[in-house]
Amino acid sequence: MNYWTSLSIEYANQRNYLDDLFRVYPLAPEGIRDIDQDKWATIEHAYNRKDKSLLLCELLSLKLFPLKDSYVAYLKRDPSALERNPATVDRLCGRLFEMGLDNIFEKCTQPKETNRQIGPLFKRWLNAGSLGTDILSPEEFVATDKNAILEGSDAQLMEFARDHLNYKRPKGLDFIARFNGKYIIGEAKFLTDFGGHQNAQFEDAMSLLQTRAVKAIKIAVLDGVLYIKSNNKMHRFLRTNRQKYNIMSALVLREFLYHV
Repeated sequence: MNYWTSLSIEYANQRNYLDDLFRVYPLAPEGIRDIDQDKWATIEHAYNRKDKSLLLCELLSLKLFPLKDSYVAYLKRDPSALERNPATVDRLCGRLFEMGLDNIFEKCTQPKETNRQIGPLFKRWLNAGSLGTDILSPEEFVATDKNAILEGSDAQLMEFARDHLNYKRPKGLDFIARFNGKYIIGEAKFLTDFGGHQNAQFEDAMSLLQTRAVKAIKIAVLDGVLYIKSNNKMHRFLRTNRQKYNIMSALVLREFLYHV
């Protein structure tokens, strides 16, 4: 097995991995979502008067609709469809009236799910100087050959990689660095569970590692359940691919970079 993958598995299973990982991904429940008082007064008025069209129009304008329903996304994008689909309006409003105003308010003001907070946290950790090297803008990065991490959005990093590293994948990057004269590109993900979307995230990181002809060392900075010793798909991949790919925890990334 790749040394850095092996080290990451050992870290996760023998040390205070989750405690240390919290420095990289400091996830915490957010406060409840705010609803404008005038808007909520209109919702209450529509609910009490059983004005179905107004009730749905106002609720659809909120960031979070109180019902899980496959037709809601369509109505959010085309509210005029409410006028043409009375049976759908009746069905949704029937469920809303069963819920009651208190439950509707509670559902509409729920905090964001923590997995939606994860995206920017890795870069925030990088930009805090956690890897002990300079964070440089694209202009500064190309003007020097010293060790550094490239600062920028996913799209900006992708553009740099296309222009300088023969990167042709139509996907942004989370990480570009130069250490000891070598370029390193990578994606970072916190895999919080098995299955579904998390497996897709894992596959996305693997597709970067399998990209050919890139003039850089490719890495997947992965954390979470994949390091649990088990027969799940992610951990099985780590075992069966052995020396093939650079897969590692953010917690060993600094050591990896200085050994490049």
